[in-house]
Amino acid sequence: MTSCRSIDGTNRRARAARTNLRAFTLIEVVVSTFIAAIVIGRIILGYVQSANRTEWSGYSLAAQALATQRLEQTRATKWDPERGLDELIQSNFPPQITILDLPVVNTNATQATNFTTISWIQTNPPMLKLIRVDCVWRGPRGRVHTNTAANYRTPDT
Repeated sequence: MTSCRSIDGTNRRARAARTNLRAFTLIEVVVSTFIAAIVIGRIILGYVQSANRTEWSGYSLAAQALATQRLEQTRATKWDPERGLDELIQSNFPPQITILDLPVVNTNATQATNFTTISWIQTNPPMLKLIRVDCVWRGPRGRVHTNTAANYRTPDT
């Protein structure tokens, strides 16, 4: 009968069994790699989605600024019914095609169109008109978006 004891007095089979308990199996390595890949992929996807939303926000803010600019033009128009002066009519504000003002290089090719609608709300004193400006623009992914600004206006006093 041979003994499995080594020179230092430990059992080789017991030592081999303890060593096997410390190692990872192939399945554990594959599963942990798969989980790590999913986590890293989702982090990268989050950064990409954040960049896309930031780009869209820039376009939307530029379009809103154009709509507000046109609305300010209509507010500066003369309208005095006592003198028979009314320049606040829709024909004075035809559709306006403008390039969106974006602060990024090579992106100033996006055009936007402002459509101005002026309608009477109340023709008896106090007179009141609704001014609505729709800024239609095509986003970075090719989808059409609309920003709207609206305001009520009474005659000049």
